[in-house]
Amino acid sequence: MNLLSSTLLSMVAATAPADPAPIQIARAGSTPSAAGPADYFTGTVRIDAPFQRAAPARVGGATVTFEPGARTAWHTHPLGQTLIVTAGVGSVQEWGKPVQEIRPGDIVWIAPRVKHWHGAKATVAMTHIAIAEAIDGSPVTWLEQVSEAQYNGG
Repeated sequence: MNLLSSTLLSMVAATAPADPAPIQIARAGSTPSAAGPADYFTGTVRIDAPFQRAAPARVGGATVTFEPGARTAWHTHPLGQTLIVTAGVGSVQEWGKPVQEIRPGDIVWIAPRVKHWHGAKATVAMTHIAIAEAIDGSPVTWLEQVSEAQYNGG
């Protein structure tokens, strides 16, 4: 399990009921916002409403807000990732391919084990809901930071 997975699990555990019920509601505002760790993000990133379900479920995710110029490091997901863009304008890039623009209402599917990054444009913030499934407790493998040249499409 990596640091981000551990952080999400601890944030969720702090608000989870002691006796699990068949239907659980995590109330808005019940989990504090967290800063995206510098090991995995460049710039100012806020993670809100994280969720991770216990086995046998594998799904987890969060709402992630990237300030202008902020982005993830290169990374992969063992079972893929879905991004639902809710605000602003952003970018996503698969290793070795051109940067693609993403906007509110766009739903981005990144296939399993595809090396990629995503984040805000240089002058506009972007928010998305990120959803991924975990294998052996980890939904992501973090890699190197995205360089300025890569971020700028070079």
